[in-house]
Amino acid sequence: MTMPARSIAQLSILLQSGTLDPVDLAEEALAGIAAHPDKAIFTSVTAVRARREAEAARKRFREGRSLGPLDGVPVAWKDLFDIEGLPTTAGSRVLKHGAPADRDAMVVQALAGAGMVSVGRVNMSEFAFSGLGVNPHYGTPRNPASPAGEHRIPGGSSSGSGVAVAAGLVPVSIGTDTGGSVRIPAAFNGVVGYKATRGRYSMEGVFPLAKSLDSLGPLCRTVQDAALVDAAMRGLPAVDVLPRFNAADLAFVIPETVVFDGAEPAVVAAFEAAVERLSRAGARIRRAVFPEFFEIFDLMARHGALVTAEAFVLHQARITGPQAADMDPRVVKRTLLGAKISLSDYIETLAARERLIAAFEARLEPAELVLSPTLPHVAPALQPLLDDEDLFFQMNGRTLRNTLIGNFLDWCGVSLPCGTDADDLPVGLLVSGRRGADAQVLAAAGVVEALLG
Repeated sequence: MTMPARSIAQLSILLQSGTLDPVDLAEEALAGIAAHPDKAIFTSVTAVRARREAEAARKRFREGRSLGPLDGVPVAWKDLFDIEGLPTTAGSRVLKHGAPADRDAMVVQALAGAGMVSVGRVNMSEFAFSGLGVNPHYGTPRNPASPAGEHRIPGGSSSGSGVAVAAGLVPVSIGTDTGGSVRIPAAFNGVVGYKATRGRYSMEGVFPLAKSLDSLGPLCRTVQDAALVDAAMRGLPAVDVLPRFNAADLAFVIPETVVFDGAEPAVVAAFEAAVERLSRAGARIRRAVFPEFFEIFDLMARHGALVTAEAFVLHQARITGPQAADMDPRVVKRTLLGAKISLSDYIETLAARERLIAAFEARLEPAELVLSPTLPHVAPALQPLLDDEDLFFQMNGRTLRNTLIGNFLDWCGVSLPCGTDADDLPVGLLVSGRRGADAQVLAAAGVVEALLG
């Protein structure tokens, strides 16, 4: 039994009106997870906690003291958020028998404080270090949009989050995004993924990958849902803080640099059809070249990637010791590249980053947002990537290419479904904004979503 694919807002109306009981909803979610044939989506199910939290929500509703629109709504967590009483495995076997967390991560506490019901933790790429979502230890979740008989990848690193929402098991799952890890699975699975500005939420109790790039965000069914969760994760009681836009209020720039290189025709066609609808509705749209994008990839070629340097420092003892044998060899291989990145390489990259952020922002017109395809392709088949390591790394780089620009330039962004290819595989459209423009990006994404239906 799979939960009908309902949004947070839809569930909230049913819960607040008394039409749906939070305990019944929690049981429905737990039964759906147990009955689902793909056992690679959840790494742990927190049934005891879910029932306790749902009972508390039921008591509040009966006493007329609801905590707000998220009260009683199920949520799942990427397997790198501390959950009290469980070891935080970060998708890895080597942490499976670690000490259990003595308290929830701060954002887990925040959503519990809003009344959300935590039903479990979901799968991810090991240590969040891949955009494909492949995990040899806990299995690779199957993209629900896969054609019959095929296993298309879920995207990563928040693989389980994208699949859990797309499959209707939960209305929202919280992921992390260091190079695209919220927006990639959102695009591949046909759901909404919001990458907040880095630092918008507390990172306490969140297993890191690269602290100069790590950010958080929800994968969910609608932009409204993302805004509801965003407010609660910041401890705010309501979401009426978003500006209200019409299409005629919006201004977008479409980069002509990098993001369309090698893009599949179906992706370009779906994106351009969405752009045409926006334009007809009155949005102002221009196209421009951004040489800063070329510079980012040139910097990475010369000095190495920030994520690789920071991941190497974090995992050096693991990948050079006996634990490496129990890790995904592709993660070990990619992390070891950090050994070649010198301190001067790292410092030069950080300095160049600030310069490129300023140069990029100077090219934007006031209140202008960036519009692009989230990814240059739809979800590829899993098996060829497992059979060919070179293809795996090539596809990983291609998958991360568009989204990592936003992490490097410290953007926030929302990926939305904007169509499908001939096999009904989802295509994503990405609305991005400069750091701190989260409210503007969410509001604009809501307008885009309404226009695209």
